[in-house]
Amino acid sequence: MSENGTPRVLMYSTAVCPYCIQAERLLKSRGVENIEKVRIDLDPQQRNEMMEKTGRRTVPQIYIGDTHVGGFDDLSALDHSGKLLPMLQGS
Repeated sequence: MSENGTPRVLMYSTAVCPYCIQAERLLKSRGVENIEKVRIDLDPQQRNEMMEKTGRRTVPQIYIGDTHVGGFDDLSALDHSGKLLPMLQGS
């Protein structure tokens, strides 16, 4: 949890990934002020860690708190279903 009681948001990303940019935009539009980014293009060990944790090779890979949300499509689907805001609010 962050200091304001909302879950930590972690995103594995690269510098040039359009889906990472879209995911960040969506999260910020839902009130997320701080996204902890792990740049796997700068550190190959981080890519290995991401693949071990998520079982996926593509970015972004997003965590809200301890929950692996998935990539941008998964995040967008959560938003459309109305489940994203409650997650971000720690509900």
